[in-house]
Amino acid sequence: MGERSIKVTIAGRSYPITVSDREEPFVHEAVKKINDKVKHLESAYSVKDKQDLIAMVALQFATQYLEVESKVIDDQDGLLQELTGIEALLTKQIG
Repeated sequence: MGERSIKVTIAGRSYPITVSDREEPFVHEAVKKINDKVKHLESAYSVKDKQDLIAMVALQFATQYLEVESKVIDDQDGLLQELTGIEALLTKQIG
């Protein structure tokens, strides 16, 4: 799996980055989502400083990430409880 340098443009600024072949489509999709959110915030609010808009987008993505992470942990805890219950029932039936 090779790596290569690409340039991405976020909020009008270009950034050179090195990505693997596997990462590249995800990077392009992330750049698109970031730019879409920046444009939305720029039109919805009177904020014109790109740095402020990028910070707001970063906060939105971080919040969404933490919400998903919390849900995954909650789901894992629930699954573990269910598996423990199933294990107890199987142990009772076998033993």
